[in-house]
Amino acid sequence: MNKFSPTVRGDAIAIARVLANDHVADIVEALNNEPRELAAELLSQVPFERAVEIFDQPELDDAPELIASLSRDLAGRLLAEMSADRAADVLRELSEPARSELLHAMAPALRHSLLSILGYPEGSAGSLMTTEYVSVPPDWTVARTLDYIRQVERTRETVYAIYVVDPDTHHLLRAFGLRKLIISQPDERIVSIASDTTPVTVPPLMDVEQVAHLIRKYDLLAVPVVDDDKILGIVTVDDVLDTMIEENTEDVHRFGGMEALDEPYMKMGFLSMIGKRGGWLCALFLSEMLTASVMQHYEVELEKAIVLTLFIPLIMSSGGNSGSQATSLVIRALALRELSLADWWRVALRELPSGVVLGTMLGLVGMARIVLWQYLGLYDYGPYWHLIALTVGLALVGIVTFGSLTGSMLPFILKRIGFDPASASAPFVATLVDVTGLAIYFTVAALILTGTIL
Repeated sequence: MNKFSPTVRGDAIAIARVLANDHVADIVEALNNEPRELAAELLSQVPFERAVEIFDQPELDDAPELIASLSRDLAGRLLAEMSADRAADVLRELSEPARSELLHAMAPALRHSLLSILGYPEGSAGSLMTTEYVSVPPDWTVARTLDYIRQVERTRETVYAIYVVDPDTHHLLRAFGLRKLIISQPDERIVSIASDTTPVTVPPLMDVEQVAHLIRKYDLLAVPVVDDDKILGIVTVDDVLDTMIEENTEDVHRFGGMEALDEPYMKMGFLSMIGKRGGWLCALFLSEMLTASVMQHYEVELEKAIVLTLFIPLIMSSGGNSGSQATSLVIRALALRELSLADWWRVALRELPSGVVLGTMLGLVGMARIVLWQYLGLYDYGPYWHLIALTVGLALVGIVTFGSLTGSMLPFILKRIGFDPASASAPFVATLVDVTGLAIYFTVAALILTGTIL
């Protein structure tokens, strides 16, 4: 149910009152459920400070379009009051000439700050950083620093991390937390209460996944972005989390065998959704045609031993499942920095025996199934049923081993040549293993059953 019923849509004063009193997260959720035109109308009616809070939320859908629908004066004032990193995100997605017009109307200092953020590639530390952080010179006292924080608190992304910066060179000297500041004596100098350990920093071109790893490793609320020892800005933990959630969502989509969605599922147009899914499905379908080619190659064997076709689905699914398992484990380990490209041989040595053991387990289950069905009279596999059982068992060992090894190595190969490992999606691995699995199955059958039913 929409938060804003038709009875209140035309009452701008009532709408503004509702938006002014609710929690900003609830307002954003409600606006996301409204048509874009109505959402823009509602935003134009709320108090200015409230509108800034709303646009500062990364969860607000279609923020660039909503900003563009407002008057240039209101849009410019909103962007000027928003946090710098959020304003840069909105401007990055704005089309021309709206972006240039809004940037041109800004104060030179703010325009320079936003352009510096926009100049870094998306997904890098520089593109996520905000220039709104608390920095103080080393000769300040605790009391003066606390007074300063009280004055600038509303214009800073976070006050929980304070950075000691040389006022002349802008070099980052020290970093400490607000807790340390509060428990120190008012007349103490800042440089004396800050730890003398080198602050944890990141370069502006570092990937967001590496930034997230450092924030997690050192338990930070924010990490400074430094270039040539000069502090450019900070990346806060909430911005990293928002970006990681977005990237993980894209990876999940790719892992499912489709392009990443640009919009929420329910807001995607029908043709756009078909475009995102159709290309991958066609590519996977063409790949699966190789399966038909393999079966055609063994057409004579299939004519002689129709019983072998009964186990093709079992053979294909087992190899695909083992490959998908291995791929999932390796992609996750790579994302968490538990593995690097140099570890490929260690993974191979681990997956090879794992595949043999897992394949043996499935092979024994498959053989037991054939023996049980034969003795219980549920199905007659013919006079050579014991050889058929052996064929299925050995084929499963080979196919599951191959699937595990292939599934674990494919992410390394893709990462090495510059592709996203998530592209080694479960459907892609399953298709690859299906084709090779059939070849393994029929090769084992030819070795064991030649002279009997072949």
